[in-house]
Amino acid sequence: MVKPWQGSIHAENGTSCHDCHGGDPKDAVNAMNPARGFLGVPKEIEIPSFCGRCHIGIRDDYLQSAHGKALGHGGPTCVTCHGSHDVKKVTLDIINEKNCSRCHAYARAAELKAAMEQAEKQIVVIEERLKVYKGEGVNTDAREKALFSARNRYHRLFHEVNTAKVRAESAQIVTELDKIQRGFGNIEAERQKRKITGVVAVSGSLLAALLFYLLRKTYD
Repeated sequence: MVKPWQGSIHAENGTSCHDCHGGDPKDAVNAMNPARGFLGVPKEIEIPSFCGRCHIGIRDDYLQSAHGKALGHGGPTCVTCHGSHDVKKVTLDIINEKNCSRCHAYARAAELKAAMEQAEKQIVVIEERLKVYKGEGVNTDAREKALFSARNRYHRLFHEVNTAKVRAESAQIVTELDKIQRGFGNIEAERQKRKITGVVAVSGSLLAALLFYLLRKTYD
């Protein structure tokens, strides 16, 4: 269990065993004692509530979905698609023929995935650019908030199986992401301005140094 967890998004974000399973991590003897709050492994029907203590919106989306409505009647739970310990950051890669066809035909899932692909590509690009800009000291707060909102809406589509709704929502999200990307033009203009200012400053310093050197040579 430890090794799969080590490569998970939970480990990456500092979510440890006791954060999900309870217990007392400071007392090895009683770490798995129910009296210390240890929950152990949830029963199948309890899994959405178990995961939903942190993933509240996602739990609600799941319970309203076709998957959630089949809970307890052979339908998938969170771990069916996401795994129990080797949980990865959710991307469209989770929707694939191998995964989905374990329970049903892949055709509709493929349509849903195709409808969401543009939004995911743009989210990845925007995340990378914001990371670069932030590293350069650019104030990215407003754009990060806009991306956070759009990304949340995007993630909530993962449990929706209404193809028309996913297409419409995805199109709206892409419009919001386009707006964020258009705003990058102002940042690029500012970067270019800084670059030119830097070149002028360096050139001025070099010229001043050269003049000083020639002047000194003249007097020597």
